[in-house]
Amino acid sequence: MERLLCIWFGAGLLRPAPGTWGSAVAVLLGVLLHRIGHFPLLAVATVAVTVAGFWAVPRYSKGMSDPDRSEIVIDEVAGQWLALCFPSAAFYLAGMSAEIFPYPGWLAAFLFFRLFDIWKPWLVGRADRDGGVRGVMLDDLWAGLFAGIATIIAAAVAHGVLM
Repeated sequence: MERLLCIWFGAGLLRPAPGTWGSAVAVLLGVLLHRIGHFPLLAVATVAVTVAGFWAVPRYSKGMSDPDRSEIVIDEVAGQWLALCFPSAAFYLAGMSAEIFPYPGWLAAFLFFRLFDIWKPWLVGRADRDGGVRGVMLDDLWAGLFAGIATIIAAAVAHGVLM
């Protein structure tokens, strides 16, 4: 069970760039969750996958020299869903239908998440450098938080709110 969760049911075995594949699968599932239950369901799922990741990663990576192996993508799922929560919450609070999740919102969240996950600025890099099984999850959660904030800022600029 730990392995299935960590490799996110096979997404982590896709090559090349399993982290990007894991994020892409997470976006597809995240948009589906949004459409089924809007922001509340996506938020609950994000908390659940985060808890599952903190539970599964140490068990799966026990005895491995590198606990942050490329096939482990549950951290990308948690971080990507956290990033998606920002536009999902904005649409929810604006009273938009759950059937609507305009592509700029999820696409921006995906691109910003991948940027922060690869670039690893500030707290993302610190969590990654701290390493260990905690760092596996934390760097992606920081990347998801920064990506969500960047997505909302980009939307505000695009819609003239910050101009």
